[in-house]
Amino acid sequence: MSYQEKRALVSLISSILITALYSAYMAQRYPTSDAYSIEVFRFWGAFFLILIVVSIVARIVIYILFSIINTLATREEEPSITDERDRLIELKSNRNALWVFSVGVLIAMGSLVVDMPPSVMFVILIGAGLASDMISELSQFVFYRRGF
Repeated sequence: MSYQEKRALVSLISSILITALYSAYMAQRYPTSDAYSIEVFRFWGAFFLILIVVSIVARIVIYILFSIINTLATREEEPSITDERDRLIELKSNRNALWVFSVGVLIAMGSLVVDMPPSVMFVILIGAGLASDMISELSQFVFYRRGF
């Protein structure tokens, strides 16, 4: 398995774990007031902002640990050169992720049109973000596996 394939799998697993653990932690703090109260909107605003920071910090730590463990286990370092194939794979995986996220945003907005509470929209947005990240990493893995 190539370095890029391993990195994609580690990123996929870490994004799922980070989102799941953070969501489980924050679910305990969900306000019990009315679904349209200011506390609910404040909760979701804080949820997204803190999730971004937690995700960035956790990914940096995970990538550093992955690089160290991979170097110790395989005696190969991270490739310092990215060629046109790597860029093409990254562009294709980003395209796939953007399509998934765009559909998720449309579904989230549609949930408001059919009179669902705003919390449903926020949950769909979180799911769309996670799904787009997963599609991006899975696409990279598949494209590297195919050699294309």
